Amino acid sequence: MTAPTVELSLAFGFDAAHRFECFPDGHPNRRMHGHSFQVEVAVRGTPDPATGFVMEFSRLEAACGDLRSALDHHVLNEIDGLEQPSLERLSVWIWDQLAGRIARLTQVTVRRDSRGQSCSYRGPG
Repeated sequence: MTAPTVELSLAFGFDAAHRFECFPDGHPNRRMHGHSFQVEVAVRGTPDPATGFVMEFSRLEAACGDLRSALDHHVLNEIDGLEQPSLERLSVWIWDQLAGRIARLTQVTVRRDSRGQSCSYRGPG
């Protein structure tokens, strides 16, 4: 029997403000405004036979906690790499921040539930 491949995920939220200077004057998204964001980070792998884990949730929680602190109650435009903080760029930015810490990272999804919007990124390539 082959070992199963499973996917774990951890979700966290943050509140932040942003603006989009690419929109014309008078467009509501050009002005500073805020959202409650939800992020889901997924890792995939085969559980270790000794522990039963793909990875310990505490490692994932620590990495995501650091990111949450960097984003929560900040102006996203003021964060290096997020000068135009679309959901697309935010998903890739979060991936880039986690990829060095989470070896089996498979997907990052960022949601704005109040708007029914989301973006998923599955890594380069």
